[in-house]
Amino acid sequence: MAARKPSARRFGKATRREETTMDSSTAASPMVVRAVQGAITSSEIVAVGVLNLVKSTLVTALSGVQDVGAEIGGAAVATVRGVIHAAYTIGADLGLVAREALRGTVEAAESIGGDAGGATRSAARGAVKAAGDVGGDIANVAKRSVEGTASAARELGLDVAALTKSAAEGAVEAADRIGTAAGRAVRATLSETVSGARSLIGNVRPMPAAGGARKSPARAHARRKRSRTPAAKAS
Repeated sequence: MAARKPSARRFGKATRREETTMDSSTAASPMVVRAVQGAITSSEIVAVGVLNLVKSTLVTALSGVQDVGAEIGGAAVATVRGVIHAAYTIGADLGLVAREALRGTVEAAESIGGDAGGATRSAARGAVKAAGDVGGDIANVAKRSVEGTASAARELGLDVAALTKSAAEGAVEAADRIGTAAGRAVRATLSETVSGARSLIGNVRPMPAAGGARKSPARAHARRKRSRTPAAKAS
């Protein structure tokens, strides 16, 4: 009997059915998708910049929508993924593009009164997914996405911790769908390089250095014990 082909689940990847189910909750309507696709081009990235392009695209695409809350997540995913793909074709730094795209997403959500947390989570997920599609540095894109979110939240006087957590969660979700190694790399990068991210991602395991730190009291006690031994003998 022919050997069975290894499944995606065996390698820690989401199956096609699982990806469809997870993405359907943030799928944009056809009208919003058309508006986004018509606005995102590499020439527009060069002309107006990523931040302004993402912000204006989201505001325009959602201007005629009755339920902004139901559409903003899908619109954010479509916009950020489109920007990442367009930026890749012109050789732009995808990390910097992701940072500015998340800044634009937060500003757009605040401008139209949408759910900034949900939009940020969706946008970060879209950025990491798009980086994986084009073979980019997923961990760097995740880190820059969180940094861009924090920057925009500070500028607008929003809850930095809450929005940063949303971005980090979206980035980790997308990385986990790509594969186990990608999820591990994104968790490690966020926990090491993004200020406060370790407390925002509860399922990130402590790095090896933390284990060494826990052993240090025992070593200190042993050193104190050795230092007292000569004095005891002398008495």
